[in-house]
Amino acid sequence: MNFQQLRYIREVARCGLNISAAANVLHTAQPGISNQIRQLEEELNVQIFERNGKRLVGITQPGRAVLAMAERVLRELEHIKQVGFEFSHDARGTLSIATTHTQARYALPKVIKAFKEQFPNVSLHMHQGNPTQIAQLAASGVADIAIATEGIDLYEDLVVLPCYEWNHCVVAPPGLPLLKDPPLTLEKIAEYPIVTYDFSFAGRAKINEAFEARGLRPNVVLTALDADVIKTYVELGLGIGLMAKMAFDPERDTNLRMLDASHLFEPCTTRIGIRRGSYLRGYMYAFIEMFAPHLDRRRVDEAMGG
Repeated sequence: MNFQQLRYIREVARCGLNISAAANVLHTAQPGISNQIRQLEEELNVQIFERNGKRLVGITQPGRAVLAMAERVLRELEHIKQVGFEFSHDARGTLSIATTHTQARYALPKVIKAFKEQFPNVSLHMHQGNPTQIAQLAASGVADIAIATEGIDLYEDLVVLPCYEWNHCVVAPPGLPLLKDPPLTLEKIAEYPIVTYDFSFAGRAKINEAFEARGLRPNVVLTALDADVIKTYVELGLGIGLMAKMAFDPERDTNLRMLDASHLFEPCTTRIGIRRGSYLRGYMYAFIEMFAPHLDRRRVDEAMGG
């Protein structure tokens, strides 16, 4: 048995049992992959793949166990390579972050700037998407770190750590009666058409729960995936906006006014998700601590170990 054989069976499984496709990915010949798989099956005395003639049509029960263990072995092998790389290449490498538009636009810029100043030789890659996409990118290893408010805590493959709490605000055009009629209440908000987040984003569940608890049915006329879209349509007069308070910038959003709604909705928690068993390089620990100062290396290691 060797690492090459493990790579072959993993890639064949990833390519939907298509040996030709796996050969293209691995830059090798199809007969060589077939022969190596046969040799591995003979050595283990189990059939990994089900066959119909020469064509692979399924994965056997023992084959699934072998593939799961092969994935772990190859992952650890990659970690070993990363250790060597880290000690031979001082603070060089890549960091891939999967996150939402709101986090990328409002929470991360100062962190990214400070990180690049400290680690200029680390290449940053940012993937934006909805919480489900973000969690899947981290769970599959495409992204090193996932940052979101919803969704990532539902994935068993991820170690999830709380970063910070935030709440919502109301944004409205200047002169709206709501702005001159304190205190802000859910009943007053419900009198206006509302532009807010899509159901899977940015604490939308907290908004729904608050209105439902008071027996109110808000008139949501438009939902969006990010705060910038919400603000755009509020400026156009479609209604008032309910969005993350951190997404309001008084210097840029001069056509809008903001009312703090923290007293009306339960706070939301932004979290970091890291794939279980991942090897974190030194600069990755540094990034996490820059984003959430209470998450130092010891706390992260404790969570990963647990």
